[in-house]
Amino acid sequence: MLALALILDAIFGEPDWLWRRIPHPAVMMGRAVDWVDQKLNTGEQRTLRGVGAVLILLLIALAFSLPLSWSGFYGVFEILGAAVLIAQKSLSQHVFAVAEGLKISLTEARKRVSMIVGRDPNTLDDSGVARAAIESAAENWSDGVIAPAFWFLVAGLPGIVIYKIINTADSMIGHRSEKYREFGWAAARLDDVMNFIPARLSGLIICMIGGRRKAMKVMWRDARKHKSPNAGWPESALAATLKIAVAGPRVYGGVTTDDPYLNADGRHDLTEVDIQDAMATLWVAWVVVLLFAFVGWVLTTTWG
Repeated sequence: MLALALILDAIFGEPDWLWRRIPHPAVMMGRAVDWVDQKLNTGEQRTLRGVGAVLILLLIALAFSLPLSWSGFYGVFEILGAAVLIAQKSLSQHVFAVAEGLKISLTEARKRVSMIVGRDPNTLDDSGVARAAIESAAENWSDGVIAPAFWFLVAGLPGIVIYKIINTADSMIGHRSEKYREFGWAAARLDDVMNFIPARLSGLIICMIGGRRKAMKVMWRDARKHKSPNAGWPESALAATLKIAVAGPRVYGGVTTDDPYLNADGRHDLTEVDIQDAMATLWVAWVVVLLFAFVGWVLTTTWG
């Protein structure tokens, strides 16, 4: 099922003709998060209310996914659901769009990269745009491909739906702003837990592509330097594999961070070619995941 879902996503991605007619599951998840935010993010005890919001979201995910997983039809709903919630092709399209933007102008590249990162795009030069796109590619490959695939293997369609709704909640309310510091705590922490293994698997798979032992060494050394407990693993692995430096200081809302570089000894002057190389590496990594899925299918079929 996972292998078929990966192939379907790679071929069809996010067809506009379909999602113009019916709401995308991710859009529906966003509406659910917005609903619990409006209903519960008020008054006192907002941390406890945030825990309640997460429980409600989990129940919503189960209410929609369990009937489909029990319906039979030879796993068709599971395969289609996983294909919709895995995002290899859409990630590739968004990242390659930034590379194409750099070929046009810095202004166009800044516009395109602002669609996939939260930092202030107007402070980025060409290298900054490329670095932001590569970091986003690495982190979102973990969040959008490996983590959904992992939870699909663990718990089928309910597993991947639960993961995606928690990941959506983290992106919407898991902030450290005044409004969400307490209310979004539960969503952010659960997202960290659910991404713990997938993030490290992502880094390991990327290291297998080209850098191998040296990339593993860099990942093990630098991953923990990242403020996120998970994003540093795929980002440092990809940086080491490409022999470039990523992360470092960046500007959010006019405030410059003091984040350290990952693989600081790597090349700092980046171009659209580095973005293309990064995404090419992640496509090779996707093939590795697909092969693992097929091998797993053959083994379970043979021994089952």
